[in-house]
Amino acid sequence: MSKIAMTTPIVEIDGDEMTRLIWAWIKEDLLVPFIDLKTEYYDLGLPNRERTKDQVTIDSANAIKRLGVGVKCATITPNAQRMTEYNLSQMYKSPNGTIRAILDGTVFRAPILLDNVKPVVKNWIKPITIARHAYGDVYKATEYRVPGKGKAELIFTSESGEETFRQTVYDYECPGVLQATFNKDSSIRSFAHSCFKYALSTGQDLWFSAKDTISKKYDMTFRDIFQELFDSTYKEQFDKQGLTYFYTLIDDAVARVIRSQGGFIWACKNYDGDVMSDMVSTAFGSLAMMTSVLVSPDGKFEYEAAHGTVTKHYYRFMKGEDTSTNPIATIFAWTGALRKRGELDKNRELEAFADRLEKACLDTMNSGMLTKDLASLAEGIQATVLSTREFIKAVALRL
Repeated sequence: MSKIAMTTPIVEIDGDEMTRLIWAWIKEDLLVPFIDLKTEYYDLGLPNRERTKDQVTIDSANAIKRLGVGVKCATITPNAQRMTEYNLSQMYKSPNGTIRAILDGTVFRAPILLDNVKPVVKNWIKPITIARHAYGDVYKATEYRVPGKGKAELIFTSESGEETFRQTVYDYECPGVLQATFNKDSSIRSFAHSCFKYALSTGQDLWFSAKDTISKKYDMTFRDIFQELFDSTYKEQFDKQGLTYFYTLIDDAVARVIRSQGGFIWACKNYDGDVMSDMVSTAFGSLAMMTSVLVSPDGKFEYEAAHGTVTKHYYRFMKGEDTSTNPIATIFAWTGALRKRGELDKNRELEAFADRLEKACLDTMNSGMLTKDLASLAEGIQATVLSTREFIKAVALRL
């Protein structure tokens, strides 16, 4: 049969371990037989990041800035154990963090819902999308293990060299810990723009939560920038679409989320978004059913699965054991990128293919053919547990 044509490539970012194997199987069984697949390929597997001293990560991010759409496999962020395992010359930073910083992007994560896997929160009937400000906070913090008695101070010196602020943080009477976090208006503003634009493009209400009653400068700055941008730029568009934006304290937001039916975007600061996205994904069924898209304020998109490289399954697979790793979030990363590429290029065939592939996945799972993580959660059906490759083949057959 003739394959679906592509005019503009997608930036393809390969990764590590079990997800790297799944990546190749998805292309072999679900994409290449149907699409004349055009990609600009970057290998972010840890060995190649070592070979290029992580330049390949920077190159892949700049390629997304140039081509507009990327799709990324899960990658390893090395710790001390990985330094030894892969014989690394340095402890490379998170590739996701590097790409987010270059694109100045916001991460939106939403669960994939099945008929036979009910959320733990029974009134959730629509997806809840977490928008995470992936910059600053504890992820870029400066930390110090205080050895004993002494005074910790917060000091700011202006560009001219003048000391404009000095305040005692704490007079230590014993050992302790000290941490300083930061953020900047330009990044918060980009985060707000991305959230408002994504809400408008998906037709969903937007909530933003922080703790400005306690953090009267840090969190209040987030609140003020969101409100100022909404009032000056987005309120009229929200009103026209019948959408709502509001701010609330994060503890109130948690209570509202639990009581809600879902179907909205919940914007959070960096650490809050990290935690709440895991909570939402687990409550909906599985982190392997969580999509993730990085959106820049100027309309660049990078799609990936929300989970990691599934190390334990990879080690078992390398010993010759069959594994039942759920590939859905990685498949939906590809469909999200293909759909966006089709939308930008006005390639309706490519958009329709992405829709059909997602439907084939959902129909396969709703029929009871599941990977091990979901089989124990399925209700009202007799589940058949498939290995990863068997599941992908079952989707391909239905497709």
